[in-house]
Amino acid sequence: MEQSNMAYGLAATDATGVLSPFSFPLRVKGGDDIILKILYCGICHSDLSTIKNEWGNAIYPVVPGHEIVGAVTEVGHNVQKFKVGDKVGIGYFISSCLSCDNCKQDSENYCPQLVTTFNSSYPDGTPTYGGFSDKLVVNEHFAVKIPTKLPLDKVAPLLCAGIAVYNPLKEHGLNEPGKHLGVVGLGGLGHLAVRFAKAFGVKVTVISTSPEKEKEAIEKLGADSFVVSRDPEQMKAAMGTMDGILDTIAADHSLMPLFALLKTRGKLIALAGMTKPTELSLYPIMAGGKILAGSMIGGMKDIQEMLSFAEEHNITAEVEVIGMDDVNIAMERLQMGEKRKRFGKRQFNVAKSNQGSS
Repeated sequence: MEQSNMAYGLAATDATGVLSPFSFPLRVKGGDDIILKILYCGICHSDLSTIKNEWGNAIYPVVPGHEIVGAVTEVGHNVQKFKVGDKVGIGYFISSCLSCDNCKQDSENYCPQLVTTFNSSYPDGTPTYGGFSDKLVVNEHFAVKIPTKLPLDKVAPLLCAGIAVYNPLKEHGLNEPGKHLGVVGLGGLGHLAVRFAKAFGVKVTVISTSPEKEKEAIEKLGADSFVVSRDPEQMKAAMGTMDGILDTIAADHSLMPLFALLKTRGKLIALAGMTKPTELSLYPIMAGGKILAGSMIGGMKDIQEMLSFAEEHNITAEVEVIGMDDVNIAMERLQMGEKRKRFGKRQFNVAKSNQGSS
């Protein structure tokens, strides 16, 4: 039976970022598409930055959400990967050209024609609305299978935060046992970076401005050591010890103190977008043959591989599941820096005049 072509969710309509009830027509299902009922959706800092237009790219109304877990309710006549009832995941993007060099090398995430899951549009102008809603239509290529052993609420953040840390570890050879990795920040990205790195057999040092996070980093997440970045003595003692650093902090901060922690030819990899430009002194980087790199999530093959690895090593996110009635409060908490856990939106059933869940 064909479902209603309307979806219901929450949208921001201006830079205040306040989310309110919003209905919109679903994209017409094609032969390669699946329709899913959204069960859970994580809340990422990029959701917050977008709805508040911190990056200057918001296309209102914005229905955020790109860490989506759902159940397939319909399949197009060409669909081969999924059947009705399957649990699937949708991440940061839902379309690419599939013909450029990046796409052919399983790096759809770097496609020049990338279409993000929300705050974007398809080539024909159809807008994309994200996971803070009850339904989604997507081409089967851009959905992944959720491993049966992973709890749905705790796997949702892996579709963005998980792949965001997994992929650079592999791409830059920082997944080799015995390597020493620094992880800057212990929020949604940071705590998963520690878990994935330890599963690879890597030595991990957490670098944080908050001394109170040391117990969590070492006793709960398994980090090997902890450095308070505001303590000059601790930073000095850690100089030249790390093969690589994953910087997971979205707040504006200086990168130069981090380069001092790297060994010769060490790599500093930026994973979170700061809102303001940062200044670099090039000589300390050149003198150590050091590298500043960026990384943005991963391709579809990488995402599926990451989920399989997570299932094998029992890696999930720390989440707090909330209802959609509380999503604006969660955004305020995220704005104030409460990011140790990943907020997870539980999906909802909603009449046209009612609101739903996050």
